[in-house]
Amino acid sequence: MADFGNDGGLWTARVLGASAGAAVSLIYLLPKSRREAASRFFTGLACGLVFGGPVGLWIAVRLGIAGYLGSAEVLLTGSAAASLSAWWGLGVLARVAERMRQ
Repeated sequence: MADFGNDGGLWTARVLGASAGAAVSLIYLLPKSRREAASRFFTGLACGLVFGGPVGLWIAVRLGIAGYLGSAEVLLTGSAAASLSAWWGLGVLARVAERMRQ
């Protein structure tokens, strides 16, 4: 399960998971402008693509279900979680910084 090679199906799972996580982050914490929405979406997409594998493995091992999941499921879940988590942290920090600036 730890072999996340360059298989096309695995890249599809990464992209779908990262896109889903980025979209959900936009829904939960609404952006104030189109620029913020675009930057949040692409930041979430990049984080989901880069950190999807490690986050998916970490989640599966912590839940004790690593032996029951395939590589695509781990990548899909991990990419969505990494993407969503990235903008929760960065979005909150951006809002705090904006308030402190004012």
